Amino acid sequence: MKRAIPIFVVLAGLLVAIAVANPFFLEPAGFLAFLKRVAPLAILAAGQYFVIVSGEFDLSVGSLVTVEVVVAARLIDGDEAMTWPVLILLVVIGLLVGLVNGLVTTKLRVPSFITTLGAMLILSGAVFLWTGGAPRGALSQGFRVFGREGVWAVAILVVVVIAAVLLMRADFGRTLVAAGDNEKAARLSGVRVDRVRVFAFVLSGLSAAVAGILLGGFAGVSAQVGQSLEFQAITAVVLGGVVLGGGRGHVVAAIAGAFTLEALFTLLNLHGISGALEYAVQGVIIIAAVAVGGLRLPSLRLSPSKV
Repeated sequence: MKRAIPIFVVLAGLLVAIAVANPFFLEPAGFLAFLKRVAPLAILAAGQYFVIVSGEFDLSVGSLVTVEVVVAARLIDGDEAMTWPVLILLVVIGLLVGLVNGLVTTKLRVPSFITTLGAMLILSGAVFLWTGGAPRGALSQGFRVFGREGVWAVAILVVVVIAAVLLMRADFGRTLVAAGDNEKAARLSGVRVDRVRVFAFVLSGLSAAVAGILLGGFAGVSAQVGQSLEFQAITAVVLGGVVLGGGRGHVVAAIAGAFTLEALFTLLNLHGISGALEYAVQGVIIIAAVAVGGLRLPSLRLSPSKV
């Protein structure tokens, strides 16, 4: 966790800067609104962490979020009675997409970057084909309460954080890190690398389903609701000090990376800086993180504690 300290320092600094620029942020309603905005990204970052620390990527989560929202609106269409059946269906869709991504990557030996890029395009195309670019239907009030009510969003986020920490402290977490750190050595030591990586993709799909439910309630129905979220999630994870390529990083730091990224965007917005700059910021963060990781990783591997 020592490597994660800088991200918490940066986050604290950004929160102070936001409070100075907008004193309303310090009030319960203002801070709750911030938590409500950051919850979907933080949950996506947690799911993306599992995949990245195992040595893989998941580029499909943004499109999957869009699919979740569009499908929910079309099937519910304002009918409260359909809320819970559709919520269950959305979770199943997320799990299935994650399972397919994991199986294609591990069993067919297709690189995860290609697998999930293909899944992203398939899901995006399916949404456009089904909606013609203009989603139909409406979400029920029972569905939207999860994203609109800050208490619900925070409660779900807390549950996700606790579950993620417990998973990483269990045998699954240790084997996941081992698979990402050195796949060959992990296999020789008896780790079922394919199985843990498939489970990581399933968790990523589940996180996208939960994030889609929250975003649908918060932002409403749109064919662009999940646009670029996959890159924001990856940016948040590497900002939290997780090494691209796997084997290094802490899930709490990855989630803190999501908070830091949202805080940075909030601060830029408060100072009237164009939202278009967000993409440039994400690009700089990813390049810098990979560069720093490339410089530090050899020393980490050769240090006495790692030999």
